[in-house]
Parts: sequence; structure tokens; C-alpha cells
Amino acid sequence: MTESLRPSATERLDQALGRIRDPKLEGGKVFTTLYEASARREAEASDARIAAGKPLGPLDGRIVSIKDLFDVAGETTRAGAAVLRRQPPAAADAPIVQRLRAAGAVIVGKTQMTEFAFSALGTNAHDPVAGNPHDRSRAPGGSSSGAVVSVVDGMAEIAIGSDTGGSIRIPAALTGAVGFKPTSGRVPTTGAFSLSSTLDTVGPIARSVVDCAMTDAVLAGQAPSPLAPRPQARFVVARGRLFDAMEAEVTEAFEAGLDRLRRAGLSVEDGSLDPSLDALAALDRIGGFPSIELGATLRDLGVDGLDEVDPKTRVRIEAGAGILGVDYVRMQRWRAAAVAAFAAAMTDDTVYLIPTTPIRAPLLASVADDAGFHHANGLVLRNPRIGNLLDTPSLSLPLPVPAGALPVGMMLIGRRGADRPLLAMAASAEAALARV
Repeated sequence: MTESLRPSATERLDQALGRIRDPKLEGGKVFTTLYEASARREAEASDARIAAGKPLGPLDGRIVSIKDLFDVAGETTRAGAAVLRRQPPAAADAPIVQRLRAAGAVIVGKTQMTEFAFSALGTNAHDPVAGNPHDRSRAPGGSSSGAVVSVVDGMAEIAIGSDTGGSIRIPAALTGAVGFKPTSGRVPTTGAFSLSSTLDTVGPIARSVVDCAMTDAVLAGQAPSPLAPRPQARFVVARGRLFDAMEAEVTEAFEAGLDRLRRAGLSVEDGSLDPSLDALAALDRIGGFPSIELGATLRDLGVDGLDEVDPKTRVRIEAGAGILGVDYVRMQRWRAAAVAAFAAAMTDDTVYLIPTTPIRAPLLASVADDAGFHHANGLVLRNPRIGNLLDTPSLSLPLPVPAGALPVGMMLIGRRGADRPLLAMAASAEAALARV
């Protein structure tokens, strides 16, 4: 919708707040903090700028939610964890919050998340969990769970999340949104609770690639600009083990989506990521970066005991504590080699395609016990985490599915540093998927 046709920021904020308070929805579970007074001031200021013909840019007046792991001055950053609620308040806004405010965004509130951002289904033993908007008895995906529900349920137009192993793209796939993970270092992670200093990234969830691209530019400190077409784009389907254990409905939606890309004239061919997966498997045989680095983060914060931590989370932190320093250094070296090799084998116009997750949103009841949780959590993480380990920009697009069916996502993986080309090719794929 163009700026001239879009209702005012104040009107859209009222609509968002109305949906947050709608008893048929779950706004009280989606948001941990509402900024109604400051959001109204921001919306009114935006309307005044736009009326004067002096907008700050395309994010001016957009209704935005932020995940509850970003620092806001004067508030304790809880990151979904009971053990962090006694931490001192943040001294300053995180850089990405500062950039959002400078771009005129209307920040409506902070959203619920999984504990420490260390799980992918959206469940949290310390906070109520908002159900998937397509079926409230199902998981919304995580760890940016409240973020994605805020967008899909119309409580925000854009949400800012974090992605360490798929925490933006997984909830986007399970709820039918667009989620973008940038190359590491493109967007500052300072002022965000750190699950993994090696793998953490910050990015947007929205209803379109254009909104994700515009928000990514602001978060990266760049001037938003149109996405330039990529006429030489190659879409390579990464056949192989990342297609294992797929639900029939995921397979059907993914293959039908490929047919739409081909009919639209996009270049689609088969390939494989299995050589890179072999290199990453060597890392997994030692351990995982989040398990090791989260323990270090907690120790830096003075958190010595894990009694208040959900046992599902604690067991992974304790596993990281057993990794030798020499093995952690080996993991860093092997990952650096895998990242360099993957980037060298690609071009800026190459995109790999895989299902974002091999399953659709599971029932919350099915992941309540440890066995069900760890099984489903591992499945939804399997494909997205490749983008973090190989340090690539990566985006999940919703695929067309039958009316009433649960959402399915298609993931696009680009070359390291080629964030804007990936977003441009994602916009082409999005348009092709929308064609009948």
C-alpha cells in the first residue's frame, strides 16, 4: 500500500492496539510490555511529518514490535528467562532500537520469546505462550514467537527478532509470514541478549519481502532503496538429506511452489548442499556454539546457578560446559573453513532452495514432554541452522497451501554478504508464488 493510500499512523496504531486487546486473540500472551503512551507520541509525530511533506523514510509511521531481548533504556532485558529478571535495567537503547526510532518507527511493545532464545517451537516454562494464529492449539515457532504472532495477528506491521539457528525463519514458516536472517555483522547485535556470539543475527518478520528489505536497510544503517532485479538469478534446489523426514503436505506445497517458479520463467535446477553438510556434521560431533557461548554469557552476567532455568534448556547449557577449550577453538576454525568454501563456490546470483522446516506447526500438547519437545525442536532447526553455520543471508517465504491448511515455508539461502541480491531474488520468487 502506498503512503498516500495508507491510513495514518495514529489510525493504524489504534487498529493494532484494538487487536492486542481483542479477547478472541492473545495479545496478553504476545506482548511482555506495551508502550502505548510513547507509541502514540511517535505516531502523532509521524503523521505531522508526513502532513508537512517531510517523512523520515519508508519506515516512518510503521507499527513495529521488538523481541524481548533488545535493550530499552530503563528496563531490564528479560530474554524470556526468570533468572534474568533481577538484572539491572539497561542504560541505553540497543543500536537497532535507536535506528528504528530515528527512522520514525512506532514501537508498540516488546514481544514474548523462548527462554534465552534457546529453542525453536515458541514454548516457555516461565511465560504464557500465544498459539499459532492458524490453530491456537499449535506451536507458533520460536524463538521469535511473540514477534511473528504480532505480525500475523495484525498487532504490528513489522516485528524485529533474532536468529541464531532459525529463530526468525522458523516462526515465519510455521505461521505464513516472511522472515529474513542477514549475514552476520550486517546488523549490530550490541544491546541484544547473546545466545551465541558466533551465530546471533538480527532481522525482520513481516508480510512481504519489500517490508523485510526496507526494515533490514534501516537496521543495517543504510538508506532504503528499491530492490534491483537480478536477471541472472539461479534457483538451485538443494536435494538430499535436508529433504528427509518431510511431512507429505510440506513436500506437496514445496514441489508445487517450484512449479510456480518455473512457470514464471525463473531458472530452477537441482543441486545439493551435502558436501557442506558433511563439514558441518564434524562440528556437531563436538558440540554446538549456543550451548557453549550461552554459558559464557550467563557467567558474565553473574548467573552462577541454573535452578530457575527450564530443564529442557538447562540440559543443553550443561552439555556446553563439558566442551574443552581446545575443541571450541577447533570448532571455530572448522566453521571458518566451511564458511569460506561455501561462499567461494557460489555467486551473488545463486540461491539455494529447501523447505524451511520439514514439518508444519506441531500441537503444543505434543511437545509438552521432553521427548516430544526435543524431537520436534530438532526437526524444525535442522534446515534453518545451515544458514547460521555457513553465515549466509537466508529468508523464509510462505508457500501457497489449500484454504484452511497449515502454513509451509520455502527457504532461500544466498551467498555470504549478498543480502540485497538475495532479497531481490526473494521478491521475484514471492511474485511468482503469488501467481495463479
